Amino acid sequence: MPRSRINGNFIDKTSSIVANILLQIIPTTSGEKRAFTYYRDGMSAQSEGNYAEALQNYYEATRPEIDPYDRSYILYNIGLIHTSNGEHTKALEYYFRALERNPFLPQAFNNMAVICHYRGEQAILQGDSEIAEAWFDQAAEYWKQAIALTPGNYIEAHNWLKITRRFEFE
Repeated sequence: MPRSRINGNFIDKTSSIVANILLQIIPTTSGEKRAFTYYRDGMSAQSEGNYAEALQNYYEATRPEIDPYDRSYILYNIGLIHTSNGEHTKALEYYFRALERNPFLPQAFNNMAVICHYRGEQAILQGDSEIAEAWFDQAAEYWKQAIALTPGNYIEAHNWLKITRRFEFE
């Protein structure tokens, strides 16, 4: 049974009903409708912390989804789950794939920066300051891109860039 039919609370049920009505009246292909249904079910599973089910739905959603913009959000969400699971290499791969289709995803740049920053911190703990600096420099590049897309967001990253003198702001 599709997840959209088993959600327990009133708001989830109402949202599912509205989404189903929209799917029926908006002129889309059957593939787009299938992709949206899998995507919606993936988001529902993800919000409940059921990452295995969410990934399964997102992978299914990528099959019929041909729109690069919509596909970028599916790939981004796959990256989020891999990040949550500590699978940073896989997460970076999916964030890159999302950005190939939609270079205007500041949240993907931010998440990539967070992973790079974390890896820099891990390198420091292992006593490798040269590798740490390389990771921090990469984090800075990603944060600059996120901030350029959404000025005023990512205040902590903005402050870190200033403190570490990796980016001069006007």
